[in-house]
Amino acid sequence: MIKLFRVLNPLNIFWLAVFLIVLRINFIAHLPAHIEFTFLEPFAHSLIPISYENVFSSISNLLAAAVLVFIQALWLNQLTNKYNLLGKPTFLPALMFITASSMFVPFLILSPPLICNFLVILMIDKLFNFYKNEGAKTTAYDLGMIVGVGTLIYFPFIYMFLAIWIALIIFRPFNWREWASVLMGFITIFFFLAVYFYLTDRIKQYYTIWLPLGRSFPSKIQIDYYNYIVLIPVIIILALAFLSIREKYFKSFIQTRKSFQVLFIIFIIALLSFYIKANFRLSHFILCAVPASVFFAYYFLYATKRWFYETLYILLVISIIYFQFNKF
Repeated sequence: MIKLFRVLNPLNIFWLAVFLIVLRINFIAHLPAHIEFTFLEPFAHSLIPISYENVFSSISNLLAAAVLVFIQALWLNQLTNKYNLLGKPTFLPALMFITASSMFVPFLILSPPLICNFLVILMIDKLFNFYKNEGAKTTAYDLGMIVGVGTLIYFPFIYMFLAIWIALIIFRPFNWREWASVLMGFITIFFFLAVYFYLTDRIKQYYTIWLPLGRSFPSKIQIDYYNYIVLIPVIIILALAFLSIREKYFKSFIQTRKSFQVLFIIFIIALLSFYIKANFRLSHFILCAVPASVFFAYYFLYATKRWFYETLYILLVISIIYFQFNKF
């Protein structure tokens, strides 16, 4: 499997589609009668004056989510090869993204974090442009607006604001205008939202939007650890990926090194920003799939012992299917 996707062969697009279906076959067989879908945060729901919660049936919800994941996988793969992050053209990022996006059952259906992954990929493309862009104020403004739009869809996305400022530190010398442009882009989205709330005589509700930002990070997180034993292959692959990147880190181009730093920051922000939602759901962690897929792909591209990396990947796939079949 891994050897097949190590090369940039257009035929791999077909095999990606097949693999996407295989990883969802059990969920298709045990499809629930109704799947809840919300596109916007409650405070932004009135911006779309139609009821969309029941637009998708269970099967159309699943199919729509699969199509979105497939498009995101191809886009991420193109982006990775465009910036030569792995040093070789390959289809591994797409394969890893489809795999990571099938990790848990909540990943298989439409959700705000899944939609926000389009914004994450778009952000990464623009962030990587910082390196050779002499005037980055316009790009910074666009990135601020992207975070603003993402916040309307899924409020924890607001922390991606930090990723932009950190990327400016990594890629560029300090320029207060660029930092201010990010802030202005974000404010633009929420200024028009404030105007809308004012015109609809709900300005007091506008202030409540920001209350979750004051929520403290939980000191204890209740987890059924038996459910997450399947994450063991993921942790092993991530550890091997970081070791592989570390080994070749100083042999890489400067832009590549800085790009991996940005991807790691996005991964950490996506991982930790779950606490801001009172009704936290496992689907949040699909935001980690974009940077994690690139790390996975790096390891599998440069791993030398075929029997080991193929076995490791097969164990990962088995764990995904096992999690879908077993509800503990």
